[in-house]
Amino acid sequence: MARLADYFVLVAFGPHPRGSGEGQGQILQRFPEKDWEDNPFPQGIELFCQPSGWQLCPERNPPTFFVAVLTDINSERHYCACLTFWEPAEPAQAAAGAEDAAGRDEEADEGGSGRLSPAASGPPGPLFAPKTLVLVSRLDHADVFRNSLGLIYTIHVEGLNVGLESVVGNLLTCVIPLAGGSQRTISLGAGDRQVIQTPLTESLPVSRCSVALLFRQLGISNVLSLFCAALTEHKVLFLSRSYQRLADACRGLLALLFPLRYSFTYVPILPAQLLEVLSTPTPFIIGVNAAFQAETQELLDVIVADLDGGTVTVPECVSVPPLPEPLQSQTHSVLSMVLDPELELADLAFPPPAASPSSLKMQDKELRAVFLRLFAQLLQGYRWCLHMVRIHPEPVIRFHKAAFLGQRGLVEDDFLMKVLEGMAFAGFVSERGVPYRPTDLFDELVAHEVARMRADESHPQRVLRHVKELAEQLYKNENPYPAVAMHKVQRPGEASHLRRAPRPFPRLDEGVVQWIVDQATAKMQGAPPAVKAERRTTVPSGPPMTAILERSSGLHGNSARRLEVVRNCISYVFEGKMLEAKKLLPAVLRALKGRAARRCLVQELHLHVQQNRAVLDHQQFDFVVRMMNCCLQDCTSLDEHGIAAALLPLVTAFCRKLSPGVTQFAYSCVQEHVVWSTPQFWESMFYGDVQAHIRALYLEPAEDWGPSQVGEAPAQDERSALDVASEQRRLWPTLSREKQQELVQKEESTVFSQAIHYANRMSYLLLPLDSSKSRLLRERAGLGDPESASNSLVTSSMAGSVAESYDTESGFEDAETCDVAGAVVRFINRFVDKVCTESGVTSEHLKGLHVMVPDIVQMHIETLEAVHRESKRLPPIQKPKLLRPRLLPGEECVLDGLRVYLLPDGREEGAGGSGGGPALLPAEGAVFLTTYRVIFTGMPTDPLVGEQVVVRSFPVAALTKEKRISVQTPVDQLLQDGLQLRSCTFQLLRMAFDEEVGSDSAEVFRKQLHRLRFPPDIRGTFAFTLGSAHTSGRPPRATKDKAPSLRTLSRNLVKNAKKTIGRQYVTRKKYNPPSWEHRGQPPPEDQEDEISVSEELEPSTLTPTSALKPSDRMTMSSLVERACCRDYQRLGLGTLSSSLSRAKSEPFRVSPVNRMYAICRSYPGLLIVPQSVQDNALQRVSRCYRQNRFPVVCWRSGRSKAVLLRSGGLHGKGVVGLFKAQNAPSPGQSQADSSSLEQEKYLQAVVSSMPRYADMSGRNTLSGFSSAHLGSHGKWGSVRASGRSGGLSGDVGSRLAGRDTLAPPQANGAPPDPGFLRPQRAALYIIGDKAQLKGVRPDPLQQWELVPIEVFEVRQVKTSFKKLLKACVPGCPATEPSPASFLRSLEDSEWLTQIHKLLQVSVLVVELLDSGSSVLVSLEDGWDITTQVVSLVQLLSDPFYRTLDGFRLLVEKEWLSFGHRFSHRGAHTLAGQSSGFTPVFLQFLDCVHQVHLQFPMEFEFSPFYLKFLGYHHVSRRFRTFLLDSDYERIELGLLYEEKGERRGPQPCRSVWEYVDRLSKRTPAFYNYMYAPEDAEVLRPYSNVSNLRVWDFYTEEALSEGPPYDWELAQGPPEPLEEERPDGGAPQSRRRVVWPCYDSRPRAQPDAISRLLEELQRLEAELGRPPERWKDTWDRVKAAQRLEGRLDGRGAPSSLLVSSVPHHRRSLGVYLPEGPVGSTLSLSLDSDQSSGSTTSGSRQAARRSTSTLYSQFQTAESENRSYEGTLYKKGAFMKPWKARWFVLDKTKHQLRYYDHRVDTECKGTIDLAEVEAVAPGTPTMGAPKTVDEKAFFDVKTTRRVYNFCAQDVPSAQQWVDQIQSCLSDA
Repeated sequence: MARLADYFVLVAFGPHPRGSGEGQGQILQRFPEKDWEDNPFPQGIELFCQPSGWQLCPERNPPTFFVAVLTDINSERHYCACLTFWEPAEPAQAAAGAEDAAGRDEEADEGGSGRLSPAASGPPGPLFAPKTLVLVSRLDHADVFRNSLGLIYTIHVEGLNVGLESVVGNLLTCVIPLAGGSQRTISLGAGDRQVIQTPLTESLPVSRCSVALLFRQLGISNVLSLFCAALTEHKVLFLSRSYQRLADACRGLLALLFPLRYSFTYVPILPAQLLEVLSTPTPFIIGVNAAFQAETQELLDVIVADLDGGTVTVPECVSVPPLPEPLQSQTHSVLSMVLDPELELADLAFPPPAASPSSLKMQDKELRAVFLRLFAQLLQGYRWCLHMVRIHPEPVIRFHKAAFLGQRGLVEDDFLMKVLEGMAFAGFVSERGVPYRPTDLFDELVAHEVARMRADESHPQRVLRHVKELAEQLYKNENPYPAVAMHKVQRPGEASHLRRAPRPFPRLDEGVVQWIVDQATAKMQGAPPAVKAERRTTVPSGPPMTAILERSSGLHGNSARRLEVVRNCISYVFEGKMLEAKKLLPAVLRALKGRAARRCLVQELHLHVQQNRAVLDHQQFDFVVRMMNCCLQDCTSLDEHGIAAALLPLVTAFCRKLSPGVTQFAYSCVQEHVVWSTPQFWESMFYGDVQAHIRALYLEPAEDWGPSQVGEAPAQDERSALDVASEQRRLWPTLSREKQQELVQKEESTVFSQAIHYANRMSYLLLPLDSSKSRLLRERAGLGDPESASNSLVTSSMAGSVAESYDTESGFEDAETCDVAGAVVRFINRFVDKVCTESGVTSEHLKGLHVMVPDIVQMHIETLEAVHRESKRLPPIQKPKLLRPRLLPGEECVLDGLRVYLLPDGREEGAGGSGGGPALLPAEGAVFLTTYRVIFTGMPTDPLVGEQVVVRSFPVAALTKEKRISVQTPVDQLLQDGLQLRSCTFQLLRMAFDEEVGSDSAEVFRKQLHRLRFPPDIRGTFAFTLGSAHTSGRPPRATKDKAPSLRTLSRNLVKNAKKTIGRQYVTRKKYNPPSWEHRGQPPPEDQEDEISVSEELEPSTLTPTSALKPSDRMTMSSLVERACCRDYQRLGLGTLSSSLSRAKSEPFRVSPVNRMYAICRSYPGLLIVPQSVQDNALQRVSRCYRQNRFPVVCWRSGRSKAVLLRSGGLHGKGVVGLFKAQNAPSPGQSQADSSSLEQEKYLQAVVSSMPRYADMSGRNTLSGFSSAHLGSHGKWGSVRASGRSGGLSGDVGSRLAGRDTLAPPQANGAPPDPGFLRPQRAALYIIGDKAQLKGVRPDPLQQWELVPIEVFEVRQVKTSFKKLLKACVPGCPATEPSPASFLRSLEDSEWLTQIHKLLQVSVLVVELLDSGSSVLVSLEDGWDITTQVVSLVQLLSDPFYRTLDGFRLLVEKEWLSFGHRFSHRGAHTLAGQSSGFTPVFLQFLDCVHQVHLQFPMEFEFSPFYLKFLGYHHVSRRFRTFLLDSDYERIELGLLYEEKGERRGPQPCRSVWEYVDRLSKRTPAFYNYMYAPEDAEVLRPYSNVSNLRVWDFYTEEALSEGPPYDWELAQGPPEPLEEERPDGGAPQSRRRVVWPCYDSRPRAQPDAISRLLEELQRLEAELGRPPERWKDTWDRVKAAQRLEGRLDGRGAPSSLLVSSVPHHRRSLGVYLPEGPVGSTLSLSLDSDQSSGSTTSGSRQAARRSTSTLYSQFQTAESENRSYEGTLYKKGAFMKPWKARWFVLDKTKHQLRYYDHRVDTECKGTIDLAEVEAVAPGTPTMGAPKTVDEKAFFDVKTTRRVYNFCAQDVPSAQQWVDQIQSCLSDA
């Protein structure tokens, strides 16, 4: 029973004490005057009566009523029902009010309001003051309060003849029951009657219509988000103009939260004076009048619900987690069915008659029913996760949150997580966790209806029916009986408030009221207490919980097979079958990702523990620990699946004997997991164990069934701890006092002993085995700093002080150890504090515990020291033997193998991904560092893969990035330090060091690697150090002496020049390219002498004359032998006869002006320039160009005679006149001026030296390329090149002022008449960077045209390449590998876009050259993109460069001689380290590869050749691609050292030499489809869609590493199937070829390679000397040609399709290729049945082989028709030599050898090309003794060969033989 009202208060308006004009409330009277003992008078009532503030009104307002809620300090709610009415103000009030009103009116006037101020309207009208009647009650009967206060007001207004005192007294003494559903009729003694209806159960909230109104005002989604916000402890603010609405809305929201109770600030109506409460940091639900909306604007973290506007605003910084799916959507749909039943029928053609909608009260209950169901679904099974920690004297209950989340499958769910951590849920557990109490609707629902709710999920109608049933119960709770008795309460008449009240509200007589109250109290005391016995029962637990959503856990579905594997593995371990166990282990570790397998493992291990101990041998121990670690690594810190909890007893059970008396337990090996340092885990474990022991206390011994696993339902007949507790609570009142004491003590000692046990356990898992390591502090912040871990509600200062004193007083010397121990002590003490306080342990016991903890830790540390010492002595686990890699001759090991694990790098094939095949990675092995490579060799860790050796290596020089990483080792799952090495050959070593590798060894490895990668000088690279061991006989200064020879030479030359010139000219230092200073070598000592000779030199000074010194002459002849000159001769671009005089008729000549590299360091020694330009002029021209790289000719078209020129970009300072803007003033002639003139003349000379093709078909506008408008004037833009940006040049145009028109060139013979300017194609196109050519004026005579193009810069190539590397070799396995992600990252890299641009520009140049115009490519510094374009143009235009020899020549000429900076771009030395790797040459090779794909029959070399060069141009194995120019190579003595001094077996210095040697042995570099068309110009498609990713970037073979070091790539031959070592019968001839492991081209060579191999094998069997594969191949081709002719077909036969049109050829056969060649099946009668090679894939010797054509002939006699010795004149400037010549009629060729027995042919002359054989004349250097008539010449289409026989008859015989051969053909 409770009082209906506690206090009646009368509050009136009073002036503000500080005279502020605003009034304030004053309590006139309160009854009773002294506080009730059980219920003190609430403070601040006067604020809540008028929440908007106390103010006077000019007119009388109608009375208002609302109920405010106050919460007292004990969080009891007091309901204040306020009825306010207005009375005329008393004079004092009025005076105060007038001031106030005047103040307000002035404000209003300023604000422009239309209200008249009282002063203006004569005497002020009457003012009305508010007065409020307040009832304060702890019961929420708003209607009764309204009626009662209304009655008092009515009595006053209507003047009824009833004493107000007696009404108030009766009201205060009225007592009603709290619950139970009874109806109580009361009367206040004024002829009134009211019926009070109590709810059936107290625990269910009473909502009347508030929930339905809330939904009506805000809508479903808004209410749901408010619901979630309130549950997850956010701040919620309601706004409305109506106070009653605010109160209802707040009540409705609380009703929805049932069964949880809202425990934070709850103020449905907040007074204006208290608005600052809104900025409190704690959550709240508050209602505020909408008038104060502005004050709520700046609240950043408050969710505002506007009831009048129907909106809910959630600020950006607040995230309200939604309900977990599918509950969110289900709740939403059920709510809409309840609120809008017509929705379902809206679309029906014949809707049924509308059912009458539920009344508002009923709808309210239906909405609440939906939320009740929601809670039942969310919290279903919660009772299985309750821990009974104490039963007596009071139950202490804890909830195991992690287990609940884990079993519901909602670990990641933000919403449920926050709800369970919230205060409301904590209250729920303490209130509803109690096992023996009254139950209500929610308990029934959550226990018995869960199955029904699951079944109904998919049937909306059944859900609705259930909702209606629940709603009935809720409705019945509030209205158990139909309302029979009517209220009878007098009300005031209509508009009674406007009538002038007879008098103000009277002052009541306190004495009368007090007397009535006292009377009633006395009567109550006399009456027996009407205690209604509560019906307490055991709360049903309901079915065990299930996951909210049956999620199948993806791949690791709980399949019986997996569990079987786990069981088998464990039984093998314990039976000692270690090999079997080892085979299963990887499968087990994979299976343990699944939850069921982990449970299974724990259960199986439990079976092998007897009496809490299981001693294992070392191997068993190792296996068990690995499986445990694997189990634990996926445990989160919460351990929601109870795996760590189940393993905890096991880690202290499994152990091994290290030595007598020293035992190592498993816990010392499983400490690395985060779960052990989580306090919540230990707490829930502790409570679980305490529950088991307490339960055992009360069970009969027979019933005891050991601690149950959390969350697992025990069998039916076993009673759970809750049942036991319920029984005990029922019996408790019946026990005697002594018995009760005894039980309490027993329970406390149980908790105490568990606390000690846990202190031990925690020290086991928290103290590291090697306590000197302070690992624990570093990795577990939770232990290191008290703040983060201290989440306990009670932080006892005692624990802290004990721990501190322990730190200071302990006898530890080592600070770090002390640190670890101290941290563990603090951690354990905090834990003990928290659990003991919560479990009600007395403070004496707690003190005792705090004293014990340091001793426990100390003891454990001492035990561990012995274990640590002994474990160090264990024999190491048998690790696999290190496999030593095979090394190249001359390659030495720098660091021997460091044990590492090679981890997967994101290429899926290696890990058994997309390509299929088993997982080769991770592999266990070692990394070796040699002078040349970084090599990993090892075996896959997965034993199912078998004995495969995994090799991955790359040249040290190719390393582009090295970074430290921290990774898990694949076997033990421990975190280890690792390294990730990335190379530009697209290999990636991602390694984790084994534990045995110390951090210092790893550091040594890094340092050595760095030293080898960036040697201080180029001489430190592998290519230089390689031969040093073999040539110890040479004097050490051999290479060093070369440099001075050049210097002395240049000194002499310069001295001569100076003599000639005299000293009157200023000498200027020449411009040094920056690469030189970067190199870090000292500049030449005599730089002063190295002048760039000034302007007016006589022509003779720099022209080589016969007066050259012998040393100069030697250099000249060396220069002449260089690749460039051979090529220039071939192209007919200029010849140098022996006297170095020049033929005047040629348009171009070879100029030796740069032979000392004085004009341009980065150009070759001999250059092709126009015939008409003097050498001394070149000096001046060169100054206008960057790096002095002036335009020189590098190729001439044989057909159109157009030439291709290359140069660096223009300098700002010496720009040609014709490029100048006209508007610059002339500052007078300067020296630079003359250079510009020279440059102008030079271009003029270039134009004049070309035959003009006047193309009348109209000018070629180059649409699409010349995107810049060429007519604008202005200066040159800054030209950005090679990563440096030159600023804008100075005053460019000023030097050539007034020279804006050019005289028409007479040299061309074009008449200077107006018709001369008719549209035509320009003779010369200058392709320059768009940025350079801004504002450039076109040449007025239209002899040349500027083509500005946008090219990428070198730094863009660098960044693009980095992204390409990342795309092809990601570095870490992708989360969801998909082809799309690779393509996306490929596109982001823009690599193919750059290749597209290069091809596009090259095709443009090819077109121009083909049409007869010459082209000058003048981009950046002229050594990167220029080189790429120029080389591509020549490759596309000239078939010669598409042969093996030609391509070599092209690279030597354009890349090496013209100074591409290989060392700088490859960052070969320490100086280049900062600039990084820029793959300009690789990009060029990629372009060639793209062309090769489109024209597979035009190239003599195979794609493998391109990959080979791509690999070795960065590998530094050969010297070819080192250094930046010929000049540097001469300085180091690289170019000409071979002369005479190199004899004997030396390793190949040059890549070309190596390719030659290799080509003789194997057709790897040869393209069998080579069938060129004559003079075919290739025009490849360049769109990105036509380009393919080069497989050089993506493929790898893990069986042998990169296949480009041929000696290493040939593995040992495999034994044939018949002679297998294990003696088993051969099963089959098949081999498994793994996509990522084997080299496919070697495992499955193409048809031709196979046939050649087969021939070679047959030759070896027959014992014949093997024939070279090339000869065999040539014979086959010849035979094919012959067959074609015999058939009468003019075209060659099917083998050599050559007349196919371009499209067919370009998009023709796409061949996969590899080190062996391509797969083209020929029309030979090959034996098709022998489709698979036996096991030849690994044959070591890929020597020359031969085809079936000559299989059974001893072809010696026929092949050599005639032979003998002839002298042959060598090529240009070479002497006569005697050779052995063989005339071969079969092959139709003349071959020559060094001597008779030589088997290697030195050259052949194809008789098909011979035009005539004629008598010859002896030339210089011919054999002196021979008759003149013994000379004869053989003229071929290519050149004239001069021969000389020993005598005249033999010469005659040779001529006859050759002639007969020709006539036969």
